[in-house]
Amino acid sequence: MAKASEIAGNASDDVKAAFRDLSMWFSRDGQPRGFAASVGARISVDEVSILKKAEEPTREEVKLVCSLDVTEDMLNGAGSMHGGCSAYLIDFCSSMALSAHSAHVYGSPVFMVSQALNIVYHSPAVLGDKIRVVNTSIALGARASSARTEIWNDTHHRLVASGVHIKMQPSAPKTKL
Repeated sequence: MAKASEIAGNASDDVKAAFRDLSMWFSRDGQPRGFAASVGARISVDEVSILKKAEEPTREEVKLVCSLDVTEDMLNGAGSMHGGCSAYLIDFCSSMALSAHSAHVYGSPVFMVSQALNIVYHSPAVLGDKIRVVNTSIALGARASSARTEIWNDTHHRLVASGVHIKMQPSAPKTKL
């Protein structure tokens, strides 16, 4: 469990603090719960940066970098990282990047729901490989936001998967009469 000050990047310690201990995102009653909780709790957030967007300097973008080792519970029957695990990592890690931006702007993360997730698979990662998940925001809107993600195999220096994730704030529930 890293201290917020141990996470690289120029984001404030207040923003980084939300990503210091990811086990809280996956636990109920002190136990890991929910889909892929064992994988999610092992993710290390290594960098959170708030940058001026190169294409439009009046806008900001977020870069959030995570890492973890490929373990048995992430593998498919052929012994490489399952496509569903890649999709999960793209979904979760890009969501953290978008949450980092809302924490930067509003003082606390704003959670959204997935609208679309598009993935391209490039090469395998196998048991023991070290992977790095690089997430960069594309658009940060009031109602919808998007991020692109690249999963890199640091052991073999190749791209494993890439994706674009679009999220939106859910509509308010309708009142039942």
